[in-house]
Amino acid sequence: MSQPFIRDETKTLSPEEALQLLDEQARQAQDILASQPDLEPDLERFLVEKGAPATRRAVAANPGASPEANLLLAGDQDQDVRKVLAGKIGRLFPGLLAEEQKQLRDMALATLEKLAQDEVSEVRAALAEEIKHHNCVPKPIVWALANDAELSVRLPVIEFSPQLEDEDLIQLVVASRASAILSAIARRKKLSGDVCEAVATTLDIDAVSALLANTDAAIRTKTLDKIISQAAEVAEWHGPLVVRADLSQGAVHRLAGFVSSAMIDDLVSRGGLDEATRNHIKRKLEERKKAEAKADAAMIAALRTGEQTEAFVAEAVESCRKDTVVKALAVLTKTDDVTVRRVLDSKSAKSAIALVWRAGLSMRVAFQLQVQVMRLAGNLVIPARRGIDFPLSEEEMRWHLDYFGIS
Repeated sequence: MSQPFIRDETKTLSPEEALQLLDEQARQAQDILASQPDLEPDLERFLVEKGAPATRRAVAANPGASPEANLLLAGDQDQDVRKVLAGKIGRLFPGLLAEEQKQLRDMALATLEKLAQDEVSEVRAALAEEIKHHNCVPKPIVWALANDAELSVRLPVIEFSPQLEDEDLIQLVVASRASAILSAIARRKKLSGDVCEAVATTLDIDAVSALLANTDAAIRTKTLDKIISQAAEVAEWHGPLVVRADLSQGAVHRLAGFVSSAMIDDLVSRGGLDEATRNHIKRKLEERKKAEAKADAAMIAALRTGEQTEAFVAEAVESCRKDTVVKALAVLTKTDDVTVRRVLDSKSAKSAIALVWRAGLSMRVAFQLQVQVMRLAGNLVIPARRGIDFPLSEEEMRWHLDYFGIS
């Protein structure tokens, strides 16, 4: 958009300056008109066909724009115009589909179809985000978006659209083993037993974690048993498994055989357990505490001599042994247990990442620390950059360490 012309009142306008001033005022007038709720058809068409990009965007954003104008703007050369239009059409589509005149309904549908096939993924993503909860969008459009080449387009529809039925979701699971897609399916509300089984069968770590955390997922006992049979080596599943309310006595018995002492403690406190199961769990708890104490002593000794640092700490983190992790990080960062515990209890992902960096450990350990030990909500967890790198600059990490008095 051109910069507004500022007139110097002390000078006479040149012809060029006069034209610039008139042009700017005309553009501003167009923008104002474009946002009006009721425009004369001829004027609206003029703004759509002859207006500047800002003017066309204003028409595209205008909820009172006519179906004819919307359909024309769906083919606009400016992708920002189409992106704004996609957001509006997605939001207003149920109302547009309720128009009394068939011609207007057909135009609204044609606009939606055109935007769903837009060559720019940002336009399609804007549309997908807005229509993801609608149950009135034609199934072929929803299905096309769910199978789009871009994840930003696919994921909102896959996770939320009420138009996708069990057979569709199972087909998506079979067709794409991408973890992000499987996890989106696993997070859906009122997930059926068949779809839960399909997701669980993939054994994708993130997707099964999301499935176990989904209290709306109707996970069958046999599906849960299948997950538990593979869970001993997957620390990410231990926490969500232990807190599930639908565990059978047998499932509780099996979990006590491999989860950490802290999680066995959680199992002991569950209601509805028979005496034999409770006694078994208590014995496992004592065995696990003794084993962990022995392992912790060996780990601290190894850390003091600089041996096997990463492997020892990673194992303690994945086992959710917070006290052990605190001692290990205190040794490695040359600080005290109290300071390390303050960092972890702060619920600050950035501070935890900085602490792990100072300890000379990897970002993988920092990520697991946030998830397994600090138990941060998903939106608070900070992942690695490019899969392995620390996401903060050294300067930023030093600042977070200084805040807690760690040099």
